Amino acid sequence: MFDLGKIISHMGPFALTIAITLLLMALASLAVFFERLYAYARSRAASKIFAREARSLLLANDTEGLRTKANAAKRSHLARLLSGGIKTFEEQSAQKQSQIAPTEMTRREMVRQSDALAADVRRGMGVLASVGSVAPFVGLLGTVIGIIDAFQGIAKEGSGGLGAVSSGISEALVVTALGLVVAIPAVLAYNWLSTQADAIILAIDQARGEFIDFLESRHGKQSHV
Repeated sequence: MFDLGKIISHMGPFALTIAITLLLMALASLAVFFERLYAYARSRAASKIFAREARSLLLANDTEGLRTKANAAKRSHLARLLSGGIKTFEEQSAQKQSQIAPTEMTRREMVRQSDALAADVRRGMGVLASVGSVAPFVGLLGTVIGIIDAFQGIAKEGSGGLGAVSSGISEALVVTALGLVVAIPAVLAYNWLSTQADAIILAIDQARGEFIDFLESRHGKQSHV
């Protein structure tokens, strides 16, 4: 009968080190997954509230009120994008000698802001990608070393047979199974979070374009260098 506890208790130091490493990798994956899950849910909820308020403020041409609302909604990626855009537009509009139109400077700044926000949205996902790709090989390393140890024990004792090596091989194979158990959820979590992140980044890009269109329609598109 398969007894995981007994197998783990008979593992050698190297196999235990591999198992502990895989456990730490699993904990890191869980931490990233739940942190991103919370961050995405918080951003979507805050962005929905801010979007409703921002639409009415834009229709009223109240950029000052929009900037105040954007600065207050720090949990929303959308609000952080518009906050930087409004600040740049106001600063450039106050500079009468600028050779570049305020809307063009705002567009450039919002592109930079979008890149920074995209990096923030994907923060920590490299951990999931690394765990998903590396964990099976870490487990395989433990298995190979375990099998080598089992055959070295046979050579030292001078006797062999299936019964002599089955215990050592089963202990080694458990490490490979553990690597797969860690890797598979990490890959699934990475794929799911990537879909969520892409949706948020797309919304950011759309909001950037709509805000620039609003500025150009209300304030005109001047010629720029």
